[in-house]
Amino acid sequence: MTPDNNAECQDCQALDLAEAVARSERDESRATDCRVLRKRHQAAEHGEQP
Repeated sequence: MTPDNNAECQDCQALDLAEAVARSERDESRATDCRVLRKRHQAAEHGEQP
């Protein structure tokens, strides 16, 4: 899957949304967790290097 297709991935979208919500609530710890989980997901599912 190419980076352009990541936008179609529901898991990527869910993690992006969760990060945005956390940032809006000023919960930087949870926002960081979301970024880490998204990078792990991208490496595992999309073959992207961290």
